[in-house]
Amino acid sequence: MQDRFGRRIDYLRISVTDKCNLRCKYCMPPGGVERIPHGEVLSLEELARITGIMAGLGIRSVRFTGGEPLVRKNLVRLMEAVHELENIREIAVTTNGVLLEEQLPGLMEAGLTSANISLDTVDPRTFREITGADACGKVLAAIEKCAASGVRTKINCVPCREWNAGELAEVAALAKRLPVDVRFIELMPVGCGRQFHGMPSEEVLEELVSAYGPARPLKDGKKRGNGPAQYYEFEDFIGKIGFISPMSHKFCGECNRIRLTAEGRLKLCLQYNAGVELKPLLRNGAADEEIRAAILEAVEQKPMHHDFEQMKTDCPAEDSDSRKMVQIGG
Repeated sequence: MQDRFGRRIDYLRISVTDKCNLRCKYCMPPGGVERIPHGEVLSLEELARITGIMAGLGIRSVRFTGGEPLVRKNLVRLMEAVHELENIREIAVTTNGVLLEEQLPGLMEAGLTSANISLDTVDPRTFREITGADACGKVLAAIEKCAASGVRTKINCVPCREWNAGELAEVAALAKRLPVDVRFIELMPVGCGRQFHGMPSEEVLEELVSAYGPARPLKDGKKRGNGPAQYYEFEDFIGKIGFISPMSHKFCGECNRIRLTAEGRLKLCLQYNAGVELKPLLRNGAADEEIRAAILEAVEQKPMHHDFEQMKTDCPAEDSDSRKMVQIGG
């Protein structure tokens, strides 16, 4: 499956819910967001059907996101169904880690191959300030268990001047003693994120070099997964350090992903509304071939690139998606 710019689209991110058990400042407002009515959220069977059609179109990697995907009841059933699809090579989850330790055995049995765990600090006090929960210990325990399990484990950290600017080296230290990739992701001006000030990857790298010595870029850094991270090695580190830089180093020319929201919208770019509603097709008796055609037509309209770097806090770009990240899917 290719878009009009010749990009191969083989990576599908599925938001299975808009619910979350944390209240991270850059993702969700303190009072929460208006929830999608239960009946409007795609069922596990509907999600499995769309994924099967997508696999036939060339999707090879599927990532389950939210909200927080592990609050979705019976997620393992969906994962099992996707695991049985002939063409799917990778099944991943992006999670805040709070529920991961207890659910990990079942997820692995269902076919999980990779887990991205969000963690912006290892300090319990800062963690509570960012997320509104006393769960730092639970997330760290989940990272330890996941890293020891054989599931590829990546930690996602969002550097921000307002809350963790002086604590990034401590997060990176997890890769010093564990077989994990710690990735620092530039804050994108989506929803609540427009209120804060992210840090460019170069600045974070300088901080880590000051703490741990020279960083060696991996020649195969682009081959460690489906994402756009550039990876580095540090002396005496078991794991690797990665940087995802959508603001300072736009990588849209290599974008291989599309997103499916919890209510059934196929979303082509994180910033823009462009896409197609698949739920009406699913619930009005459309055949697989009709859904397939709608997906292909939508992918043809995938934007060339985002324009987040031109956005102002109070002035979103034309046709930008105004929803919070928790409503869009990570």
